[in-house]
Amino acid sequence: MSQAPRVRILLSETYNPWFNLATEDWIFRELDPSAQTLFLWRNDNTVVVGRNQNPWSECNLARMEEDKVFLARRTSGGGAVFHDLGNTCFTFLSAKEGYDKTANVRILLDALSRLGVTAQASGRNDLVIPQEDGPRKISGSAYRETKDRAFHHGTFLIHANLSRLANYLTPHPKKLESKGSASVRSRVMNIRDLQPETSHESLVKAMIGAFCDFHGATAEPELLEPSFLESQPSLKRTFDHYASWDWRFGNAPRFSHQMVEYLSWGFFEVHVDTENGHVTRAQVFSDALYPDLVQDLQAALTGKPHSRDGMQQAVAEVRARHPSQERELAELETWLMGQVEV
Repeated sequence: MSQAPRVRILLSETYNPWFNLATEDWIFRELDPSAQTLFLWRNDNTVVVGRNQNPWSECNLARMEEDKVFLARRTSGGGAVFHDLGNTCFTFLSAKEGYDKTANVRILLDALSRLGVTAQASGRNDLVIPQEDGPRKISGSAYRETKDRAFHHGTFLIHANLSRLANYLTPHPKKLESKGSASVRSRVMNIRDLQPETSHESLVKAMIGAFCDFHGATAEPELLEPSFLESQPSLKRTFDHYASWDWRFGNAPRFSHQMVEYLSWGFFEVHVDTENGHVTRAQVFSDALYPDLVQDLQAALTGKPHSRDGMQQAVAEVRARHPSQERELAELETWLMGQVEV
């Protein structure tokens, strides 16, 4: 008689996307793949960009900062998505040997069925609900495999604020040309549009039930709080990585940014080429009456982060060489910092 596979269920108690994405990565790299593992979590007010995306061209970073929206980057590809507490995220981990993607899809569909929702798989990644005007997506997934483990993660739309998607995934109109991947929008709907009583808690319960029943085993959920970081040094290092500016912004693909403005003391046209979040080449054109200052700015921009701090550092270098132009430099600094938005 074969032994039922060992199962493990992890339930995040925090809405911080850097913690949750770090935990997901930690699960993938370090947990025992011989166990069937389910991780359930959700993020509060977060834009998650794909591995090869450029947040400057994908996102309205100024509005995100104003509305206190997190920016996170995942290790997998694909487009940018917006998460709020109306999204429930799931992650499956198992051994690669004998892994079958359809098994997890059966679990997902069973969980929905327990909530009175009839859905179907569409293509390789999505779960949809048929509607008169065509199918509407309620869940999307992505997959990853190594030599010994298989990984499947995705999200359910329960009562997500779908109108906010455009607020943060539409960048300000600006002359910025990115070499990264752009997002593709899908026709979506919330589960609550069909079943108003559905909640994160009821979906979690249904997911745990479907997961345990499929594998013929039982397990109590392990609750993960931020303090869990302190007990797992490798997880803490992973969290610090996901929270860092270098990962979220510095990992962006190569792009060019043109900034044009009439300041009170002259016209400025600034072109920068950026790679890995740092300016690799800068050109500054201006009719201002301080040609040496303009040349010094061009030199100072090169090598700086494409961020507010980077612009501030560049102007500080120029300020040290041109102390008598403090008023002009203060105006230039404010403008440049506003252009990069982060």
